[in-house]
Amino acid sequence: MTGADVVFGLLGIVCLAAALLVVTARNVIHAALWLVVCFGALAGCYLVLTAEFVAWVQVLIYIGAVVVLMLFGAMLTRAPIGRQQPLDSTNRPVAALAGLATAGILVTLVVASFKGAYVDIHHTEVGDGRVLGTAVFRYFVLAFEVASVLLLAALVGAIVLTRSDRD
Repeated sequence: MTGADVVFGLLGIVCLAAALLVVTARNVIHAALWLVVCFGALAGCYLVLTAEFVAWVQVLIYIGAVVVLMLFGAMLTRAPIGRQQPLDSTNRPVAALAGLATAGILVTLVVASFKGAYVDIHHTEVGDGRVLGTAVFRYFVLAFEVASVLLLAALVGAIVLTRSDRD
C-alpha cells in the first residue's frame, strides 16, 4: 500500500462522511457547505489519480458554480432556512427505501451503459487532454448532456424561486 492509496482512502472517507452530512443536515446553508467539503474531497481524489483537468473542472464548475448557485437561491428566496416542524415528515423509512431503490436503478443503468467504454490511461502522458476529450465526447456524451440539462434545470429553478410574484 502506497502513500497515494492512503491519501485516496482518507479523501474517500471524508467525501462519504460529508455526503452523509449533506443529506442529514437540518439547515440548507449547512448542507450546501458540507457539499463544498464533499466536492473538495472528490477533487482531491481526482488529483491523487493524476486527473488534474477533471479535478479543476470539479473545483470550478461544481464548487464554484453549482454550490454558489444553490447558496444564491437559498439566500434570495423567502423560504425558511432552518428546520420547520410543519415541514418535517414522518415518512423517513419510505423515503429511505425509495432512495435506495433509485440508487440501485441508477447504478445498474450506469454499469450497463458504460460496460464497453474503455479509456487507456496507461499509454498516455499524464495530463493529456486529448484522450479525456475523446472519451467524454465519444463514450460519455449522454452523461455529459444529462449533466448540462441538470445544470440548466437548476438555473431555471433558481430563477423561478427568486422572482417576485406579480398580480
